[in-house]
Amino acid sequence: MKTLAIGLMSGTSLDGLDICFAEFEKQDQWTFKILKAETIPYSKEWEEKLRNSIHISAEKLLELHSEYGFYLGKSVKNFIEKHQLQHIDLVASHGHTVFHQPQKRFTLQIGDGRAVKIEINLPVIYDFRTQDVLMGGNGAPLVPIGDELLFSQYDACLNLGGFSNISLQINGQRIAFDIAPVNIVLNTLVQQFRKNFDENGDLARTGKIDENLLLKLNSLSFYRQSHPKSLGIEWCNENIFPLFKNVEALDALATFTEHTAQQISDIFNKNKLKNVLFTGGGTYNHYLIEKIKEKTTAEIVIPEREIIDYKEALIFAFMGVLRFKNEINVLASATGSREDHSSGIIL
Repeated sequence: MKTLAIGLMSGTSLDGLDICFAEFEKQDQWTFKILKAETIPYSKEWEEKLRNSIHISAEKLLELHSEYGFYLGKSVKNFIEKHQLQHIDLVASHGHTVFHQPQKRFTLQIGDGRAVKIEINLPVIYDFRTQDVLMGGNGAPLVPIGDELLFSQYDACLNLGGFSNISLQINGQRIAFDIAPVNIVLNTLVQQFRKNFDENGDLARTGKIDENLLLKLNSLSFYRQSHPKSLGIEWCNENIFPLFKNVEALDALATFTEHTAQQISDIFNKNKLKNVLFTGGGTYNHYLIEKIKEKTTAEIVIPEREIIDYKEALIFAFMGVLRFKNEINVLASATGSREDHSSGIIL
């Protein structure tokens, strides 16, 4: 039986709200079709609100949680009307991550699902991460369930978004973890050039690699930790950005790109991966992709644009479908929680 679902994803890179309408069907195995998908770019005002959400008072944050929920609901409503969609079984909303500190047993994705429901009056599933964190997990990464059931033809799946994360099979278990920051750092560095992102990595290409900075970056203790592990903006603020002091912006861009490529290719080589599916906005950073290719023999598979741009929104739609059926949608082998479980609040 086919299930039609909408998935919503807002990443740390703040380029906009991804909306994906897809059809899922299970016979021998799960299959999917992306029917409609688009990114709604954030206005300057919304981008600022979300970027600054980590710094505001609890009272203001609660206000934003509600306001952003209505924004999500209205965005879905417009998307449904624009594409004249019918027979939608559910909407699955990731929300926007503000805080992520699993070691302290909390994570917060704003965008109140109840506000979404008020706007669209369809079944809504939201807050996919909290339960896992309360169960002792990292609450991330969550997409490995989709990699396992929808993209199993690849040795591994790599997402290049605000952070790079990978999922792969090791000894019959789906393992997943964050590798290193990517766009959350690169996009911040290029703001000095009045740009939102470094198109094709062209600016980074003109910089020089600062060997001293590269050594400091590669020496960060996170890279020696065993999985499961995950990163947040707080970690970057504490460990990454202070290292750029007194480094030319172009050289910082070039060096950080080199650092990211090294960390990613090290994982490919260590696990002897033959082919890896690349998705996320960083896939368009030609300079970063070239750097990774230089350092590994793994085949880098770059799929059609729809998969590059909307794989995460697609998988959150799929997670919603699994939750709706009360089937496992979070893998303990990926997050480190005490057991596989079915996560998300159903409205």
